[in-house]
Amino acid sequence: MINFTPGPSQLYFTVETHVRQAFRDGVTSMSHRSKEFEVISKSAKEGLKELLGIPNDFHIFFVGSATEIWERTIQNLVREQSLHFVNGAFSKRFHEIATQLGKCATKIEAPLGQIFESNYKIDSTLELIALTHNETSTGAMLSMDFINQFRTQSPDSLIVVDAVSSLPYPQFNFSKIDSVFFSVQKGFGLPAGLGIWIVNDRCIAKAESLQSKGISIGTYHNLPTLLSNAKKNQTPETPNVLGIYLLGKVIEDFLRRGISIIRKETEYKAAIFYQAISAHPLMQPFVSDANARSQTVLVAETGNHTELIKKQLEAHGFFPGDGYGEQKKTQLRFANFPTHSKETFERLVDLLVNVN
Repeated sequence: MINFTPGPSQLYFTVETHVRQAFRDGVTSMSHRSKEFEVISKSAKEGLKELLGIPNDFHIFFVGSATEIWERTIQNLVREQSLHFVNGAFSKRFHEIATQLGKCATKIEAPLGQIFESNYKIDSTLELIALTHNETSTGAMLSMDFINQFRTQSPDSLIVVDAVSSLPYPQFNFSKIDSVFFSVQKGFGLPAGLGIWIVNDRCIAKAESLQSKGISIGTYHNLPTLLSNAKKNQTPETPNVLGIYLLGKVIEDFLRRGISIIRKETEYKAAIFYQAISAHPLMQPFVSDANARSQTVLVAETGNHTELIKKQLEAHGFFPGDGYGEQKKTQLRFANFPTHSKETFERLVDLLVNVN
């Protein structure tokens, strides 16, 4: 069985071996205040910095999920105003959380499957600009040029990027953003239950400023508390120790493989997929603009043929993800993560070409 759902997705092929080693080494009952855990935590963070090219003025925190990070981001980085670019269910939810927390959260919207105009005049007084690099619900991906423009337009705003379903593929310019986050059950091929929150010193300073004014920024997972513990390679509470261990091990695997190879293979797999469905009479890419198509969550518009296509793929052990929300019965989504090999994608494309 090959799982193409966008998350939780197929486990990376080395995870089973790493889990067995973790049990042998007692990782599953390890104290998060032990020296052994500090080594595991430090290794995972250092590996991630090397893999993604994260500068030294950024900090890496382990929390429960990317959904939690939405909430913690608003609590810690916004006193009054945030701006959200919304073009699907997940970017919409980020905005909704800001409003639920009582902030003046405005939004700029684009239709499903589309991205945004290239240039916007942004209010320079905005505290936070929230961008979803890859909209998992529709397969629309923002360009780096689009993301990078905001640092010049609004230099005092904190620029936060949701990269839940695109990392480790994208290569961010960290001088142009202040925070990026993801969860491990997608591109890193791990079991769910761990969110990774990456923030720079500007974010820490904003959280400390709000806290000094008596504004609530949350409790055990506020940025000052996370930072205080992270300096000791610890966490405020008992974390997902096994998840952190596995993340570190899979990052080691990725580093041996090479991030440039992972990125090139991701683009190759996406290219042959989009080429195949573009020429097919029963399906088309949902995102019509080729420049806006995700490289990591590939969405096919399948209309009334959805069940037919799905059954033929499943008969060969290939399990696509359903469309999201209103598109559940008219689309299929295919994860394109490092765990999905070139050979697997070539076989998938062969099957899609022969669907009838």
